[in-house]
Amino acid sequence: MRVLLISTYELGRQPFGLASPAAWLRARGHEVTCADMACAPLPVSAARAAEAIAFYLPMHTATRLAVRAIQKIRPLNPRARLCCYGLYAPVNEPYLRSLGVEAILGGEFEPGLVSFVERGGGRQTEPLISLDRLRFAVPDREGLPPLGRYAALQVNGARRTAGYTEASRGCKHFCRHCPIVPVYEGRFRVVDREVVLEDIRRQVEAGARHIAFGDPDFFNGPAHAARLVEALHARFPEVTYDVTVKVEHLLRHRDLLPLLARTGCLFVTSAVESLDDAVLEKLAKGHTRADTVEAARLVRAAGLALAPTFVAFHPWTTLDSYRDMLAFVADHDLIENVAPVQFAVRLLIPAGSKLLELAEVRDRIGPFDEAALSYPWQSHDPEVTALNTRVECEVKAGGTRREVFARIWEAAHGAPPPDFHLAARATIPYMTEPWFC
Repeated sequence: MRVLLISTYELGRQPFGLASPAAWLRARGHEVTCADMACAPLPVSAARAAEAIAFYLPMHTATRLAVRAIQKIRPLNPRARLCCYGLYAPVNEPYLRSLGVEAILGGEFEPGLVSFVERGGGRQTEPLISLDRLRFAVPDREGLPPLGRYAALQVNGARRTAGYTEASRGCKHFCRHCPIVPVYEGRFRVVDREVVLEDIRRQVEAGARHIAFGDPDFFNGPAHAARLVEALHARFPEVTYDVTVKVEHLLRHRDLLPLLARTGCLFVTSAVESLDDAVLEKLAKGHTRADTVEAARLVRAAGLALAPTFVAFHPWTTLDSYRDMLAFVADHDLIENVAPVQFAVRLLIPAGSKLLELAEVRDRIGPFDEAALSYPWQSHDPEVTALNTRVECEVKAGGTRREVFARIWEAAHGAPPPDFHLAARATIPYMTEPWFC
């Protein structure tokens, strides 16, 4: 069967969410075309010829873009059967079905996607969310744009081609704002080490010199992670990598940080989110402000760079708390470590969000907005709302991280910032497309 797999956006990475199911489908003899609309326009001829079209929805932005793509594809090929899969598919099931999507698949979607393609039309028989333990196949990246078209690593003034893989899926934790929780409910699944290493080998052959691990938390399975990076470094000693780890795991598994540094890890992304302990408790983050201070110290002592992420604007943000966040970043010499977009991130409350467990959140939101795929909310303070808009403008205006931070500081304080000590830009490694949702 002719199958078209479509990714609309995956953080500037070559989509794992196309390469993995492509391997499953091709092994069954299907003719698979992979289209990454973040890099190229919709392949109209493939869309017209496809008997089944599946959209990968790993995040909010990707889902909104996929909705537009579905509306464009329907007139081109009204006979094609449509499927949506990934984290944001099951939580948006009613809306997606209203667009004519036949199958919705969340969790471990590969077997369900094969079933959808092979069973013919009719009512969905595949589970909406499957958490079966799979024997993963090595991702098949044939037909995807070359790695050089995607986000690269910038380090020491040089640009390095980057690849992307996943060593696990899901997460053991229940952070209320996280889109993973409604699907995985505290469970995670490990990808076989040899499958991950073979995927990396193929990307290295294709030019990758750095690997970004997309695991929601690389230390959900610390033993698996340790064995994997040891093997990675043994086989590809010149290849560097980065990972994402919760603050509480940086503390709990501090003994593994020197191992990361020794095996080629350059930086660790960690979802700090807030520096207000009361807000962290509402978000069920599992760490405190003091924990963030200690995690930053531990990461730096190990010879790694910490890349904090924030939810800068949420229903509890005040002018004072926002200014405190900026001061914290400056006081702990993290200005060059934080992507400017992190100072503009606004809390997203999608369908199924665990934030809806909080009465104070339910009291603050409006009716679900299908076009925006989220519940709208507004700050009680119009000055905070105005600051959010101003910060978004400053981020879009661009510049070095130091320059953008200075402008954001002035927007928040009404005065220029003090002369902060800043590390030289070349010493902080970062991806050329910042982490976002």
